[in-house]
Amino acid sequence: MRVLLVDDEVRLAEGVRRGLEAEGFAVDVAHNGVDGLWRAREFPYDGIVRDVMMPGMSGYRVCSALRADEIWTPVLFLTAKDGVWDEVEGLDTGGDDWMTKPFSPPVLAARLRALLRRGGRERPTVLEAGDLRFDPAARTATRGDTPLNLTAREMSVLEYLLRHRGEVVTKFDVLNNVWADDFEGDPNIVEVYIGRVRRKADRPFGRNAIETVRGAGYRLAADGG
Repeated sequence: MRVLLVDDEVRLAEGVRRGLEAEGFAVDVAHNGVDGLWRAREFPYDGIVRDVMMPGMSGYRVCSALRADEIWTPVLFLTAKDGVWDEVEGLDTGGDDWMTKPFSPPVLAARLRALLRRGGRERPTVLEAGDLRFDPAARTATRGDTPLNLTAREMSVLEYLLRHRGEVVTKFDVLNNVWADDFEGDPNIVEVYIGRVRRKADRPFGRNAIETVRGAGYRLAADGG
């Protein structure tokens, strides 16, 4: 299996390279984000191991650029950043796994083997209703050519409605699929978020895609309103 290792710490990268080669991997090395992005675009790797903070271009930006190019090679972030939100950002920009330094080389090799067994991902299907679009991979929503400034929860509500476009979904359908199973708050929170999505995805464009079906729930028009 051929992997690309991207890390600006030359000595660390050399140690990781030797460790992975001892485990049977063929390893190419880049020491900055720009070179790593070029190599990932030009050569067919089975996996990529990359640091986050690098000169020229961060690991987050490189990963996001690869996904925008529809290159779905599995990416494992290897970094000294150990904050929860650092990991969230890494995964949300297209990463598949995350390990913090210092690390055990055998564990890194095992995690990489597990990641590669899952194989490269296909890009999730873009959801559309007329000119209303949601890209699950990029986590972006647009109305025509206009980006919609939605929060993470608002995006999840819109995604659920788009997946069931043309169908009536109940308040509890939305609640059970967008919020956690153990949600104990007011179920009317669904109405609040439906209203927020309408104000951002419908009203500025003179549309009425999200319909309230009295006594039943909500329906997003299949044609986007």
